[in-house]
Amino acid sequence: MLNSLATKRLLPFASNSWTCARCRNTQTLIPRQNLAYRTNNLISRQYGSKTRTNGSSAKSRPRGRRSVILLATAGGGTAAGLMAVGDDVKNAYEGMERTGRVVGALALNVNDYRKTLAERDNINDEDEKEKLLKACHKRCAVRTLRVLEKNGGIFIKLGQHLTAMNYLLPQEWTTTFIPLQDKCPVSSFESIEAMFKLDTGQELWDYFSEFSPEPIGAASLAQVHLATIKETSQKVAVKVQHPTLQQWSKLDMYLTSLTFSTLKRWFPEYDLEWLSSEVEVSLPQELNFVCEAENSRRTKEYFSRIPELPLVIPDVIWAQKRILVMACEAGKRLDDLNYMDSNGIDRDEVSATLARIFNEMIFGDGAPLHCDPHGGNIAIRKNDSRRGANFDIILYDHGLYRDIPLALRRSYAKMWLAVINKDMEQLKKYVNEVAGIGEDKFQLFASAITGRDFTVVSSSITKPKEASEQKTMSMALQEGLLVDLVQMLGQVPRIILLILKTNDLTRSLDESLHTKKGPARQFLILARYCMRTVFMEQLEEIRQRGSLYWPPNAIRVFAAWLGLLRVELKLEAFETWIGVKRILGYGDGMEFVTGGGQSVEA
Repeated sequence: MLNSLATKRLLPFASNSWTCARCRNTQTLIPRQNLAYRTNNLISRQYGSKTRTNGSSAKSRPRGRRSVILLATAGGGTAAGLMAVGDDVKNAYEGMERTGRVVGALALNVNDYRKTLAERDNINDEDEKEKLLKACHKRCAVRTLRVLEKNGGIFIKLGQHLTAMNYLLPQEWTTTFIPLQDKCPVSSFESIEAMFKLDTGQELWDYFSEFSPEPIGAASLAQVHLATIKETSQKVAVKVQHPTLQQWSKLDMYLTSLTFSTLKRWFPEYDLEWLSSEVEVSLPQELNFVCEAENSRRTKEYFSRIPELPLVIPDVIWAQKRILVMACEAGKRLDDLNYMDSNGIDRDEVSATLARIFNEMIFGDGAPLHCDPHGGNIAIRKNDSRRGANFDIILYDHGLYRDIPLALRRSYAKMWLAVINKDMEQLKKYVNEVAGIGEDKFQLFASAITGRDFTVVSSSITKPKEASEQKTMSMALQEGLLVDLVQMLGQVPRIILLILKTNDLTRSLDESLHTKKGPARQFLILARYCMRTVFMEQLEEIRQRGSLYWPPNAIRVFAAWLGLLRVELKLEAFETWIGVKRILGYGDGMEFVTGGGQSVEA
């Protein structure tokens, strides 16, 4: 691991998170005439602290003076809230509450950490130091959790992803935020009816003959209802944004930015403003379902040219900014292992299929990249009519997409080939091209993008991850590597952050499947896509020299093709070996080895 900065301070906040929908698979549709009730589950308004600290001294202030500063700062935050929501008294009051909760918890947490860190400096016992800091982490995490739950909406979305950010946050924070995964808000049916009429100019029942009052899935930004279109009798899924989001989104983004800028002021070594910057860019796109509909159509069109991939994208029927009507495509969650096992769906094949889908998104020519592939956005269902696979992968929620520029895609492919081939000199070169990271931090970046300790990256990336490796990485963060990581992530291009996020989420999906073959197959699939990308670049360069049939160019084409063929044959051999083992009943045990040992060199 890298030599880290000489500091052990850990940071409490990193609020760039993404939601996870919890779906049910059956829902009774109730005709309008039989709908005798309307649920009323508007998010309750709750109250909280309205104070935060201000000032630049690292020492504790007298209690009275600190209280005055906190109250004055809360007044400033309250004024900002009033300005953000307008003149309506009710909205202004609720805006004042939301603002007060955030700035109050922020002030208390900053002060808590300042006092704790100062106290640690006077303690010599390392165990006592660690115990003191862990207690501070827990207090601040619990305090922040209450604010996120009370404010709801975007704040729950921001908090949900923290549970997966163990490479950037202390364990006390990531575990404390786990309950947010199951606490998505549900908007009342009355509020959905009112929003439908406001946005479309029609009553909901003018368009639908049936509409389930209870959502089949709820996330932090939206919820999904089953319905039937009156004119065609088609069963559809209707995704509706929580009506209150539009009212508070600007204020909530402002408060997020305020949080990170305040943290940077008090803890300059932990500059996380890049997280709030990404939220400011991404969130408006996710809140516009017209953009989501276009992403969905584009992805469906792209993958229609690759029918061997069992990917299903629900058809979009129509969309407005806060309402999306699409074909109903239902399935089970990817972590429902009992469903797959009982239906004869091979989890290793599912894992390989996911690898092909997302590598196609990253390396395919003109392919759009889905940047939020968490467990709630992907479903699986049995389909015996498909050739080559007995299942469908259903991909939902197309709000957060990016296009990877061609030059970056090519450098990214070469970087991964360097990882697979254990070529550290080439890795240094392409890490710099991809992320602008110099030699001093390329090891850290390699660990971040692979999720592995650098000693594994430099020796055998296909080696299954062991508990001891995770412990080593966690200890390195505790010993100061976190500071290096935070500063490095603040330097890389935003598109790389989203690719990193996609890598993290797909890696998490694969781990949830508990596959038996290890990561070798996934890396061979990755190597194939990388080599194809490099091969196309080589052809382009050869064409610039003249005709491909000119003898020197033909030799160059043949040499490039041999490099691609070598990887293709290795993968085909691996796939054939897996098929033979399956036929012979040797699903476990004997493992296919390529190259030397565990290597899958390209």
